Amino acid sequence: MSPARPRILVTRRIFEPVLDRLRAVADLDVHDSDVALSPQELMQRLPACDGAFVATTERIDAALLNACPRLRAVCSMAVGYNNIDLAACTARGVLVSNAPDVLTETTADFGFALLLATARRVTESEHFLRAGQWRYWSVDLFAGQDVHGATLGILGMGRIGQAVARRGVLGFGMKLVYHNRSRLPAETEAALGARWVDKDTLLAEADHLVIVVPYTPETHHLVGAAELARMKPGATLVNIARGGVVDDAALAQALREGPLAAAGLDVFEGEPSVHPGLLAASNVVLTPHIASASLRTRLAMAQLAADNLLAFFSGGTPPTALNPEVLARPR
Repeated sequence: MSPARPRILVTRRIFEPVLDRLRAVADLDVHDSDVALSPQELMQRLPACDGAFVATTERIDAALLNACPRLRAVCSMAVGYNNIDLAACTARGVLVSNAPDVLTETTADFGFALLLATARRVTESEHFLRAGQWRYWSVDLFAGQDVHGATLGILGMGRIGQAVARRGVLGFGMKLVYHNRSRLPAETEAALGARWVDKDTLLAEADHLVIVVPYTPETHHLVGAAELARMKPGATLVNIARGGVVDDAALAQALREGPLAAAGLDVFEGEPSVHPGLLAASNVVLTPHIASASLRTRLAMAQLAADNLLAFFSGGTPPTALNPEVLARPR
């Protein structure tokens, strides 16, 4: 008798070629919608499944796992996995994977696009033009901040942080300071002319601060009112990390009262809701969590999640397992 096909819950609408690959080896329960499953809906559908294909909004916690004894793999198409209780999954022998690397360059492209748009007041000036208010030229009309030759500060120098740094240093001749839990290898620092500094120094020296740290309990409100007050007057801030790393209420106040000149944000606390103070501010560029949103990259992210599921259920080694120790257990 041939072994039973695994059943996989796909929690979001994804690309048909990815679904076709999964259908070849598994029975699928596809939530074909851009609206996330509610916790109640997830609790209803996941217990009947052996695997899950998830994004960033589905919360996989101990309570849900207790209701899903047959669940064996949770594979995300995102790089961040703060929505998944990794320790609880590991304790129950549930494989967890994410999708690093494939989105690094695309996300860095977008982060730098936000930096440029923020520094040069692109959104403000476009709204001004579209509203029919452009009737004159003046010497300081939407005069912003220079990027070339300025000091780029990066908070979090992982893959994406380093990719942003390369764009700034090699493309725009920027000076680079960074803060990370651990310093980069000396040869990497030398190649970028990078200088490690403590967080307070980073905030004080950066003309343009880009935040690229993972979201964890330790990084919740890593940049709040006190940190924003330490920033250089006229500086800009870009957040392409996760909502919650920056205190959005404090940021709205810093944009309204100083010292910040402007901010560019792709992520928000409680998204898709956005703090009303940010929505009301003219000196902020707002985008709906799309830093990795090129078609090629989003497809690659989904394919990598499928790669992990297919490898796991075929007895192979998932390429980006976060808890590979569970692979030693019977599947």
